[in-house]
Amino acid sequence: MDFQNRAGGKTGGGGVASWSESNRDRRERLRQLALETIDLNKDPYFMKNHLGSYECKLCLTLHNNEGSYLSHTQGKKHQANLARRAAKEAKEAPWVIQPEKPRIEPKKFVKIGRPGYRVTKQRDPDNGQQSLLFQIDYPEITDGIVPRHRFMSAYEQKIEPPDRKWQYLLFAAEPYETIAFKVPSREVEKTETKFWTHWNKNTKQFFLQFSFKLEPKIIPPPPPNMHRMPHPGRPMFNPLPPPPMGVVPVPAPPNMGM
Repeated sequence: MDFQNRAGGKTGGGGVASWSESNRDRRERLRQLALETIDLNKDPYFMKNHLGSYECKLCLTLHNNEGSYLSHTQGKKHQANLARRAAKEAKEAPWVIQPEKPRIEPKKFVKIGRPGYRVTKQRDPDNGQQSLLFQIDYPEITDGIVPRHRFMSAYEQKIEPPDRKWQYLLFAAEPYETIAFKVPSREVEKTETKFWTHWNKNTKQFFLQFSFKLEPKIIPPPPPNMHRMPHPGRPMFNPLPPPPMGVVPVPAPPNMGM
Protein backbone atom coordinates (compact mmCIF):
# COMPACT_ATOMS: atom_id res chain seq x y z
CA MET A 1 0.00 0.00 0.00
CA ASP A 2 1.30 3.41 -0.95
CA PHE A 3 1.25 5.50 2.20
CA GLN A 4 3.06 8.42 0.60
CA ASN A 5 0.77 9.28 -2.32
CA ARG A 6 -2.56 8.33 -0.71
CA ALA A 7 -5.42 10.79 -0.47
CA GLY A 8 -4.82 13.39 2.17
CA GLY A 9 -1.22 12.44 2.59
CA LYS A 10 1.39 15.18 3.08
CA THR A 11 4.69 14.83 1.22
CA GLY A 12 7.73 15.08 3.49
CA GLY A 13 5.79 14.65 6.65
CA GLY A 14 7.12 11.20 7.51
CA GLY A 15 10.05 12.40 9.61
CA VAL A 16 13.81 12.34 9.02
CA ALA A 17 15.28 9.06 7.76
CA SER A 18 17.79 7.34 10.02
CA TRP A 19 21.43 6.71 9.09
CA SER A 20 20.80 3.06 8.28
CA GLU A 21 17.92 3.92 5.98
CA SER A 22 19.99 6.56 4.17
CA ASN A 23 22.87 4.12 3.78
CA ARG A 24 20.56 1.42 2.46
CA ASP A 25 19.03 3.82 -0.01
CA ARG A 26 22.49 4.95 -1.15
CA ARG A 27 23.68 1.40 -1.72
CA GLU A 28 20.54 0.64 -3.69
CA ARG A 29 21.18 3.62 -5.96
CA LEU A 30 24.79 2.56 -6.45
CA ARG A 31 23.69 -0.99 -7.27
CA GLN A 32 21.26 0.18 -9.91
CA LEU A 33 23.89 2.46 -11.42
CA ALA A 34 26.54 -0.28 -11.42
CA LEU A 35 24.20 -2.76 -13.05
CA GLU A 36 23.68 -0.33 -15.90
CA THR A 37 27.38 0.45 -16.47
CA ILE A 38 29.34 -2.68 -15.39
CA ASP A 39 29.24 -6.03 -17.18
CA LEU A 40 29.72 -8.75 -14.56
CA ASN A 41 30.41 -11.37 -17.22
CA LYS A 42 33.78 -9.70 -17.86
CA ASP A 43 34.76 -9.63 -14.16
CA PRO A 44 37.36 -12.44 -13.60
CA TYR A 45 36.61 -12.60 -9.85
CA PHE A 46 32.80 -12.86 -10.10
CA MET A 47 31.37 -16.37 -9.66
CA LYS A 48 27.92 -17.84 -9.06
CA ASN A 49 27.93 -20.99 -6.93
CA HIS A 50 25.56 -23.97 -6.89
CA LEU A 51 23.48 -22.44 -4.09
CA GLY A 52 22.49 -19.46 -6.21
CA SER A 53 24.59 -16.92 -4.32
CA TYR A 54 27.59 -15.01 -5.61
CA GLU A 55 31.23 -15.20 -4.59
CA CYS A 56 34.29 -12.97 -4.97
CA LYS A 57 37.18 -15.26 -5.83
CA LEU A 58 39.70 -12.55 -4.93
CA CYS A 59 38.42 -11.76 -1.43
CA LEU A 60 36.60 -15.13 -0.78
CA THR A 61 33.36 -13.42 0.24
CA LEU A 62 29.71 -14.52 -0.30
CA HIS A 63 26.94 -12.23 -1.60
CA ASN A 64 23.20 -12.76 -1.92
CA ASN A 65 22.72 -10.76 -5.09
CA GLU A 66 24.60 -8.93 -7.78
CA GLY A 67 24.07 -5.55 -6.14
CA SER A 68 25.79 -6.77 -3.00
CA TYR A 69 28.74 -7.97 -5.03
CA LEU A 70 28.98 -4.65 -6.87
CA SER A 71 28.95 -2.77 -3.60
CA HIS A 72 31.75 -5.03 -2.41
CA THR A 73 33.88 -4.24 -5.47
CA GLN A 74 33.79 -0.54 -4.54
CA GLY A 75 34.93 -1.19 -0.97
CA LYS A 76 38.38 -0.83 0.57
CA LYS A 77 39.00 -4.56 1.00
CA HIS A 78 38.44 -5.41 -2.65
CA GLN A 79 40.47 -2.43 -3.89
CA ALA A 80 43.38 -3.30 -1.58
CA ASN A 81 43.38 -6.90 -2.79
CA LEU A 82 43.37 -5.70 -6.40
CA ALA A 83 46.44 -3.52 -5.75
CA ARG A 84 48.20 -6.40 -3.95
CA ARG A 85 47.48 -8.80 -6.79
CA ALA A 86 48.77 -6.31 -9.42
CA ALA A 87 52.00 -5.77 -7.45
CA LYS A 88 52.53 -9.52 -7.15
CA GLU A 89 52.04 -10.11 -10.87
CA ALA A 90 54.42 -7.27 -11.74
CA LYS A 91 57.07 -8.75 -9.44
CA GLU A 92 56.75 -12.29 -10.75
CA ALA A 93 56.76 -11.24 -14.41
CA PRO A 94 59.01 -8.16 -14.68
CA TRP A 95 59.92 -8.85 -18.31
CA VAL A 96 56.88 -8.16 -20.39
CA ILE A 97 57.26 -8.55 -24.11
CA GLN A 98 56.48 -5.21 -25.69
CA PRO A 99 54.65 -5.14 -28.99
CA GLU A 100 57.15 -4.96 -31.81
CA LYS A 101 57.27 -1.64 -33.58
CA PRO A 102 56.77 -1.67 -37.31
CA ARG A 103 60.10 -1.70 -39.09
CA ILE A 104 60.83 0.59 -41.97
CA GLU A 105 62.73 -1.35 -44.57
CA PRO A 106 65.56 0.70 -46.12
CA LYS A 107 65.58 1.09 -49.86
CA LYS A 108 67.94 -1.30 -51.56
CA PHE A 109 69.83 -0.35 -54.71
CA VAL A 110 72.43 -2.18 -56.74
CA LYS A 111 75.58 -0.06 -56.69
CA ILE A 112 76.97 0.70 -60.16
CA GLY A 113 80.29 2.31 -59.16
CA ARG A 114 81.70 5.68 -58.27
CA PRO A 115 80.57 8.89 -59.98
CA GLY A 116 82.88 11.22 -61.86
CA TYR A 117 84.05 14.35 -60.07
CA ARG A 118 86.09 17.49 -60.40
CA VAL A 119 87.57 19.61 -57.59
CA THR A 120 88.69 23.21 -58.11
CA LYS A 121 90.77 25.16 -55.59
CA GLN A 122 90.02 28.89 -55.50
CA ARG A 123 91.40 31.96 -53.74
CA ASP A 124 89.77 35.36 -53.42
CA PRO A 125 92.13 37.94 -54.98
CA ASP A 126 90.94 40.67 -52.59
CA ASN A 127 91.40 39.05 -49.19
CA GLY A 128 93.04 35.73 -50.04
CA GLN A 129 90.15 33.60 -48.71
CA GLN A 130 90.43 29.98 -49.79
CA SER A 131 87.47 27.97 -51.16
CA LEU A 132 86.75 24.64 -52.86
CA LEU A 133 84.31 23.89 -55.69
CA PHE A 134 83.09 20.29 -56.15
CA GLN A 135 81.39 19.04 -59.30
CA ILE A 136 79.94 15.51 -59.13
CA ASP A 137 78.49 13.81 -62.23
CA TYR A 138 75.51 11.44 -61.79
CA PRO A 139 74.42 10.57 -65.36
CA GLU A 140 72.44 7.45 -64.29
CA ILE A 141 70.95 8.67 -61.01
CA THR A 142 67.61 7.17 -59.93
CA ASP A 143 64.52 9.21 -60.78
CA GLY A 144 63.34 11.36 -57.89
CA ILE A 145 66.66 11.17 -56.03
CA VAL A 146 68.55 14.35 -55.12
CA PRO A 147 72.25 14.02 -54.18
CA ARG A 148 73.04 14.50 -50.51
CA HIS A 149 76.18 15.68 -48.71
CA ARG A 150 77.52 16.08 -45.20
CA PHE A 151 80.75 16.78 -43.30
CA MET A 152 82.19 13.91 -41.27
CA SER A 153 84.74 14.08 -38.49
CA ALA A 154 87.95 12.09 -38.77
CA TYR A 155 86.89 10.10 -35.69
CA GLU A 156 83.72 8.79 -37.39
CA GLN A 157 85.50 6.89 -40.15
CA LYS A 158 87.25 3.54 -39.66
CA ILE A 159 89.46 3.42 -42.76
CA GLU A 160 92.36 5.70 -41.77
CA PRO A 161 93.84 6.54 -38.36
CA PRO A 162 91.96 9.58 -37.02
CA ASP A 163 93.75 12.89 -37.40
CA ARG A 164 92.22 16.03 -35.96
CA LYS A 165 93.80 18.12 -38.74
CA TRP A 166 91.48 16.64 -41.38
CA GLN A 167 87.76 16.13 -41.99
CA TYR A 168 85.76 14.43 -44.76
CA LEU A 169 83.10 15.71 -47.14
CA LEU A 170 80.72 12.95 -48.28
CA PHE A 171 78.48 12.81 -51.37
CA ALA A 172 75.78 10.15 -51.82
CA ALA A 173 73.17 9.42 -54.50
CA GLU A 174 71.62 6.09 -55.50
CA PRO A 175 72.62 3.91 -57.25
CA TYR A 176 76.20 5.26 -57.05
CA GLU A 177 78.64 4.52 -54.26
CA THR A 178 79.23 7.13 -51.59
CA ILE A 179 82.44 9.08 -52.15
CA ALA A 180 84.40 11.20 -49.66
CA PHE A 181 86.98 13.97 -49.98
CA LYS A 182 89.64 14.70 -47.36
CA VAL A 183 89.76 18.42 -46.61
CA PRO A 184 91.48 20.46 -43.87
CA SER A 185 89.64 20.55 -40.58
CA ARG A 186 89.07 24.29 -40.58
CA GLU A 187 85.93 26.24 -39.79
CA VAL A 188 83.63 26.66 -42.80
CA GLU A 189 81.79 29.90 -43.49
CA LYS A 190 78.05 29.09 -43.82
CA THR A 191 76.78 32.32 -45.38
CA GLU A 192 74.66 32.14 -48.55
CA THR A 193 77.36 33.62 -50.79
CA LYS A 194 80.16 31.48 -49.38
CA PHE A 195 78.35 28.13 -49.05
CA TRP A 196 75.90 26.98 -51.73
CA THR A 197 74.74 23.85 -53.58
CA HIS A 198 73.05 23.36 -56.94
CA TRP A 199 71.55 20.27 -58.61
CA ASN A 200 71.22 20.51 -62.38
CA LYS A 201 68.53 18.03 -63.42
CA ASN A 202 69.26 18.44 -67.12
CA THR A 203 72.99 17.69 -67.06
CA LYS A 204 72.75 15.46 -63.91
CA GLN A 205 75.53 17.40 -62.19
CA PHE A 206 75.72 18.39 -58.53
CA PHE A 207 77.74 21.45 -57.49
CA LEU A 208 78.90 22.44 -54.01
CA GLN A 209 81.14 25.32 -53.04
CA PHE A 210 82.28 26.38 -49.58
CA SER A 211 84.88 28.80 -48.21
CA PHE A 212 87.10 28.52 -45.20
CA LYS A 213 86.84 31.31 -42.65
CA LEU A 214 89.63 33.84 -42.71
CA GLU A 215 92.07 33.32 -39.89
CA PRO A 216 93.29 36.49 -38.15
CA LYS A 217 96.91 37.31 -38.93
CA ILE A 218 99.13 37.27 -35.87
CA ILE A 219 102.06 39.74 -36.08
CA PRO A 220 105.01 38.40 -34.07
CA PRO A 221 106.59 40.83 -31.61
CA PRO A 222 109.98 42.28 -32.57
CA PRO A 223 113.11 40.67 -31.07
CA PRO A 224 114.37 42.08 -27.77
CA ASN A 225 117.46 43.80 -29.26
CA MET A 226 115.30 45.82 -31.64
CA HIS A 227 113.12 47.49 -29.00
CA ARG A 228 115.39 50.55 -28.71
CA MET A 229 116.01 52.22 -32.03
CA PRO A 230 119.20 54.34 -32.43
CA HIS A 231 118.91 58.09 -32.51
CA PRO A 232 119.13 59.61 -35.99
CA GLY A 233 122.71 60.54 -36.77
CA ARG A 234 124.17 58.09 -34.26
CA PRO A 235 125.72 54.75 -35.13
CA MET A 236 123.74 51.65 -34.16
CA PHE A 237 126.76 50.12 -32.40
CA ASN A 238 129.48 51.79 -30.34
CA PRO A 239 132.72 52.34 -32.35
CA LEU A 240 135.97 50.85 -31.24
CA PRO A 241 137.99 53.01 -28.77
CA PRO A 242 140.85 55.03 -30.29
CA PRO A 243 144.45 53.88 -29.71
CA PRO A 244 146.40 55.47 -26.79
CA MET A 245 148.13 58.80 -27.58
CA GLY A 246 151.46 58.29 -25.64
CA VAL A 247 155.09 58.61 -27.02
CA VAL A 248 156.19 55.38 -28.48
CA PRO A 249 159.98 54.85 -28.08
CA VAL A 250 161.73 54.15 -31.29
CA PRO A 251 164.72 51.82 -31.05
CA ALA A 252 168.08 53.34 -32.01
CA PRO A 253 169.63 52.20 -35.24
CA PRO A 254 172.48 49.77 -34.90
CA ASN A 255 175.97 51.20 -34.52
CA MET A 256 177.61 50.78 -37.83
CA GLY A 257 181.45 51.15 -37.59
CA MET A 258 183.24 52.82 -40.39
